Amino acid sequence: MTPARRFGLATVLIIFLADQALKLWLLHGVGLAENGPFDLAPFLTIVLAWNRGISYGLFQQGTDLGRWFLVILSFAASIWLWRWMWRERRWLTILSLALIIGGALGNGLDRLLYGAVVDFVHLHWGRFSWYIFNIADVAIVVGVLGLLYESFRPGTEKTA
Repeated sequence: MTPARRFGLATVLIIFLADQALKLWLLHGVGLAENGPFDLAPFLTIVLAWNRGISYGLFQQGTDLGRWFLVILSFAASIWLWRWMWRERRWLTILSLALIIGGALGNGLDRLLYGAVVDFVHLHWGRFSWYIFNIADVAIVVGVLGLLYESFRPGTEKTA
């Protein structure tokens, strides 16, 4: 296995395991559902939110059919992105794809186990309130930004 492939695999595992470990700790160790939200800072609250949709709560699914569609979509996208990552040579693209895959697998496992994604980070300031999200969501967003950066960077070959 090449160093680039090892790097991609390690990144996927780190994101997936960190996301799942924190969710399990908050759900079962802290008992977030039973004990309710708590503040980590004046602008940061840990609160339990079950997201039955996709990014930013779009396309909420209230049926088993919708849930399973999103589970299958998460894992199918992960497989497609994995194939791309496995052939890729550019390190930033590999990192970006690995972040997206790790996040998609973390959120996909949530949907499989709980029927919804476990979201818990709530950023707010005064009347401003941001969406509630998790580590997997952050990894996906950073990965997409990395792919966008790489695609617009002068002198980079396009491979997808």
